[in-house]
Amino acid sequence: MTIVGPGPAGGRGRPRARRARRGRRFLGWLLGLVLLAAAFFAGLAIGRALEEAPQPGGTQTRVRTIEPLTVAPEQRTVTVTTGG
Repeated sequence: MTIVGPGPAGGRGRPRARRARRGRRFLGWLLGLVLLAAAFFAGLAIGRALEEAPQPGGTQTRVRTIEPLTVAPEQRTVTVTTGG
């Protein structure tokens, strides 16, 4: 009677593959959770910014006094004759 062993890999190929799959699955869940938290906090920040913004449509009155410019008088004499 001959007993056959697990082979050259030592029978460890499958458990490592399962561990690797579990690790990838865990990282996927973790990444999804981080993205969800980031989206949540971004929504909170946008909501607070919109809430604290000033209300549109307010009236604003400005009063200014405009000083007239002085115009130098023209130094030319014009004579108009009409024929009649």
